[in-house]
Amino acid sequence: MTPAVLRQVDHLVFAAPDLDAGVARIEALVGVRASAGGQHPGRGTRNALIALGPSSYLEIIGPDPDQPKPADPRPFGLDDLKTPRLVTWAAKGTNLDQIVADARTKGVTYGVVTPGSRRRPDGVLLTWRTTNPADASAGDGLMPFFIDWGASSHPSGSAAAGATLVGLRAEHPEPDRVLTMLHAVGVELAVTRGAAATLIATIAGPKGQIELR
Repeated sequence: MTPAVLRQVDHLVFAAPDLDAGVARIEALVGVRASAGGQHPGRGTRNALIALGPSSYLEIIGPDPDQPKPADPRPFGLDDLKTPRLVTWAAKGTNLDQIVADARTKGVTYGVVTPGSRRRPDGVLLTWRTTNPADASAGDGLMPFFIDWGASSHPSGSAAAGATLVGLRAEHPEPDRVLTMLHAVGVELAVTRGAAATLIATIAGPKGQIELR
């Protein structure tokens, strides 16, 4: 049976200080070259994608040299990132305002739900609503942000194929604290004690099964 967390995963976020280098690193590890995603207007970022299943994918994201530096910091700590790594993940959601409200009653703050968009290389505009990834920082990247694609096509349908998400787990110096926050938002993610906050995805691809951190 598929673990509950795999059904909840919308996408994993692999951040890189240089997108092309990040794409090359994932290709070397997994054996699949990510397809171009698109620019995030006003956010100073662009991405590339690999499908991990029919409704989940790996997002490789980095600064966009074709956009001016945004007034606000780029997401996922990209401005200070030195080496590429798996920084966080997004969970599927359909009523984000209710998710945020319910989480608040249990002591977990997700902030304001905001819209986003990007245009695929074929010209198709994708739109979504998301909770702010920065609002989950108390979980050191282990707490997911939530995303609702609404009427847009899911990005996994046009992303490079050939990889499958097999598992997702995490390590943290205070696992019980993180587990309490995860349970408050209805997310099932195994968290064990470790020296640092680490998200660990097991991915199967042409080069076999690998762990991405």
